[in-house]
Order: sequence, then C-alpha cells, then structure tokens
Amino acid sequence: MVEAAAGEQLFTMPSLGADMEAGRLVAWKVGVGDAVKRGDIVAEVETEKGLIEVEVFADGVVRELLVEPGAKVPVGTALARIGGAAESGAAAGGEAETDGAGAGGAARVDVAYAPAAAPGSAPGEAIGEPVESVGETAYGAAPGKTKLDGAPSTPAARREAREKQLDVGGVRGSGSHGRVGLEDVRGAEGDAGGARVASAAATGARGEGSAAEAGRVRATPVARRRAEERGVDLGAVEGSGRDGVILLADVEKAPVGVTGPAKTKAASPAEAMRAAIGAAMARSKREIPHYYLTHTIDLGAAMSWLEARNADRPPTERVVPAALLVKATALALKKVPELNAWWTGSAAPPKAEVNVGVAISLRGGGLVAPAIPGTDQLGLDALMAAMSDVVERARRGALRASEMGSATVTVTSLGDRGVESVIPVIIPPQVAIVGFGTPSERPWVVDGEVVPRTLVTASVAGDHRVTDGHHGARLLARIEKLLQKPEKLDS
Repeated sequence: MVEAAAGEQLFTMPSLGADMEAGRLVAWKVGVGDAVKRGDIVAEVETEKGLIEVEVFADGVVRELLVEPGAKVPVGTALARIGGAAESGAAAGGEAETDGAGAGGAARVDVAYAPAAAPGSAPGEAIGEPVESVGETAYGAAPGKTKLDGAPSTPAARREAREKQLDVGGVRGSGSHGRVGLEDVRGAEGDAGGARVASAAATGARGEGSAAEAGRVRATPVARRRAEERGVDLGAVEGSGRDGVILLADVEKAPVGVTGPAKTKAASPAEAMRAAIGAAMARSKREIPHYYLTHTIDLGAAMSWLEARNADRPPTERVVPAALLVKATALALKKVPELNAWWTGSAAPPKAEVNVGVAISLRGGGLVAPAIPGTDQLGLDALMAAMSDVVERARRGALRASEMGSATVTVTSLGDRGVESVIPVIIPPQVAIVGFGTPSERPWVVDGEVVPRTLVTASVAGDHRVTDGHHGARLLARIEKLLQKPEKLDS
C-alpha cells in the first residue's frame, strides 16, 4: 500500500460519482517539481461519464507521479505524492538523495513511474502495467538518474528488498533502463543464500532467467494498448527498444498477418455510460428504501415576473424557468436540511453547503449531474451563467472532478420534453432528488373559479432511512411558497 512520507500528501483517484469504481488516467497536466495550489487542474481522468478534469486539494510541490497515463486504477488509488511548500527546493533540485530525509523531514523518493497498490492487496502488489513496461519515457529525472539503495528501482521493489534484507543495488533490473522492479527482487530472493544477487552484482548481466521475463513479453503500456486495438500478438513482434522492449512504433509496423486471437468488440462510450448508469440506479433501488411525493405548483406569479425581468434583455442574458426552480429548491433545503445530506452507512448528517447537482442529458446519450457549488448563495444571473457553463462543458466533456463529486442533492427537470411529471431515482450517497415536469397551461381553481394557469408538477424522492414523507412534503411546500414570490429568489 502506498503511504505518504512525513510532510507529504497522497493525491488519489477521486470518486466522480456513485457509479464509479475506477478511472483511466488520460494525462498529467503537471510534472515532478511543479508547484501546485488548491484548485489547480493537475490531471485528466476518463470515466464512463466522459473526460473529467481533476483538481488538486492541497498546496505544495509534486514530488512523484505514481501512475502512468493510460492506466486504469480503482477509486482511492494513490496517483501522486504532493510535498509541502518547504520541500520545493529539494523536489526541484534535480539531484537525487539516498534514503535520508529531505527538507521538512520527508524521505526522498524516486520520480519514475511505479503502479499504485490496489486496496487490500499485499504490499507492493501493483495495479495496471508491471514496472518492467514503464512506458516510452519515465517521468521526472532522466533514465537512471534517480537512485536509492544504489540502483534505479521502484518504491515497491525497495520495500520488498528491505523486508527481505536484500541489497537492491545487486539485483538485475529487467525494466526499462535497467530499473529494478518488484518481480526482480522476488526472483532474486528466491535463490538460495542470495547467490543470484551476488552473481548479478559481479557480472552486471541483465535479467536472464528472471521471474519478470519468464513467460512475459516486455512492452510499453501504449504499445500493449495499441496491440490490443489492432489484435497484434506481441509474442510475434520484435522490439526495437532497449533490451528488446516493444515500442508503439514496433506494433504499428507489425504485418497484418501477425495477429492474436479474435477480440470481442469493445463497448462504445455510449454503451459504457449506459451500463454505468444502469449499475448505479440498480444499486440505488436495491439499497435505498425510496418514498415518493408529487405536488402541483402554480407558476403564474413566477412566469409573469420572469417575463417582465427578461423583457429588455438580449437572449443571452435571459433567465429560464429552470433557474427559478433550481434556486427555489436550494433555498427550500435550508429550511429542510435533513434532505441535503449524504448517507454514510449508518447516518446522514446534513451538509452545511447546498450544492445542487443539475441533471444534464448528453447529445450522445446518457446523462451527468454536476454540482453548482453554493447554489443557495447565487443570484439568478450568476446561477443562470453557472448552469449554462456547466451544460456546455458537460456536452464537450470538460467537467471537473469537484463538480462530479460534491452534489448534496440533485434536481432533474424535463421542462423541454413535454412530460407532466418525473419520478426520479436517488443518486447515492445523496438522500433526496427533486424533479420537475414541463410547465404547461392547465385549468386551475382560483377563488372559486376555473382559470387557465401555468402549472408544474414537482416531485421528490427521499431516503426512508433518513427521513419520512413529512420532510418531503415540507420541502415541496417550501418550494411552492418561494415560487409565489419570485423576486426573493433573485438574491
């Protein structure tokens, strides 16, 4: 298991939704030695919901990148080490130290890629590509520049060597540029009396008969992925990299006839997203005891006020009815905070902030529900701008991690689809979701007379482990009251 040294913090794969179990690191936006501050975009992660920009939530200096782009790792896996600001000089200095402590008391670590350990796995057990295929380039220092215990090696290999009381400097590395991996250490430890370690140190030979090379074709991760896409059998490809490592160019040049077994067609992004949504909603219905309430609200006052407010504004500055509904929901939750919460497994303490997640239908199919932070604090113009921005970025795949994992409640509005009502399903770990149908003109009784009015059917689904119908009814009643005085929403 990857652990933070003194003065360091681990930057981990975030949970970008209740349906997310793992994500694929697409790209790093920072390098070793770069200073970062809270809110900086440091990586791009691909999930079934699309490409997400991931922010860092600590100030400091990037000390080590633990996962290579292209690797798919579980939520919670350490992706990088972030050192404190006091360590910036040591981190960026370019000279590698031995196992002594750097500035701030944190032990120095090497900067080459090493896969993170899976939750519950044995120490040093890696997720994704083994260390012997570290990619076409290593992160940070030049190959072989960063050394600990006398040899280029991965953190997992060094830990294993220390536990086995082996000199990692005498182990033959089978990885790129001679880097010593976990399997190299385990293979060396298996020889009686450590004779293999001594022999390797004496001869300087590389990896003949090592456990890492037995039965495994050595290739970079990008070459492996491309081989899978083309159906190329790596065992029939001659590698042009150092010590015969297969590179991307080798796979691209492989003859058409050099193929492996037929592959099952991979799911399209739309199919993957649909599967993820289905899994999350099945879990929600299976685990959460839902209760449902609906209520019809007269929008006459709200629509008249909104029409007057928009009259002298250009189309780009007008506020749509959906913004009124979202703001009314956010303010109503301040009066019924029990529904603005996350289920922790045994309780659901109300959240101090109200971050309404807005359900957005994507053009290619599927939906996402990114959060608008501090929804209750925004004026209607600011809220409208935030909603427009998040919809635009959602549809081009540029949402941020903080938007995907911070919603305290979700609003789904089908106002443009012509349906009278929606009965939504709660998105875990939230404990409620509010729905709105299409505002439409219908008969309504006012002062004993039937008159045409613009009405909307509002609904709420609540978690019976946390609240009862009484709370849901209070929420809908509060939303209705706020919509009768829409001018109070614009603050």
